[in-house]
Amino acid sequence: MISIKSSREVEIMKESCQLAARTLNFIEKKLKVGMTTEEVNQLCHDFITDAGAYPSPLNYHGFPKSVCTSLNEVICHGIPSEKDVLKDGDLLNIDVTTFYKKFHGDTNRTFYIGNVSEEKKKLVRTTYECMMAGIGVCKPGARLGDVGAIIEEIAHDNGYSVVHEYCGHGIGREFHEDPQVLHYGKKGTGVELKPGMTFTIEPMINMGKRHCKLLKDDWTVITKDGKPSAQFEHTILITDDGYEILTLDPDGRQEPALD
Repeated sequence: MISIKSSREVEIMKESCQLAARTLNFIEKKLKVGMTTEEVNQLCHDFITDAGAYPSPLNYHGFPKSVCTSLNEVICHGIPSEKDVLKDGDLLNIDVTTFYKKFHGDTNRTFYIGNVSEEKKKLVRTTYECMMAGIGVCKPGARLGDVGAIIEEIAHDNGYSVVHEYCGHGIGREFHEDPQVLHYGKKGTGVELKPGMTFTIEPMINMGKRHCKLLKDDWTVITKDGKPSAQFEHTILITDDGYEILTLDPDGRQEPALD
């Protein structure tokens, strides 16, 4: 069943979403070559808990850390580790979900570490464009298939592929709610969007083929061909006449650093 949020619930949920966005702003300033992803995790954990919230991923179905850190060919659900050291030229996705006042807020960004190749930058810029285009078609009466169709079109036009196995999701009092939000599909199909729906759009775009592989830790998902992957994510609300991005950068930036 898809949860329709009241205006009061939306206002509370927005607080959690803004905390998630502030966490990404905070960690962005700390990232540097030589840092471990475990350090990233601990800094984010402390920032979230100091704000009176709880990091939703921690102990979620056994996930051992407070954020997901996905490097280069890791598509999603990378587990922070002291063994993973950030290197010049890396792509690092940090996925943050906060639980605050009984609501979850979920967002992620892909960051450049040091001097990143133009080839990787193009992948990241296109992934961000895919997410924003998917968000842009959201309004009452639209269908979730419209979201997936525009994301897939942009990715394919740029020579990239879209991961099928992992998707966006409804969110609110629960970390994962209905509906599932696929990042591929056909216009005019799928669930009809209605005011009060809240869900994430979080396309995973691969430089190579779309196929993925789950590692033995039962969490980390990598590209099967070993080529880089990128991802961005926002939590959005369907309004009476369109959409609102609940995890929009609270510092006022309209776009992440993509140059």
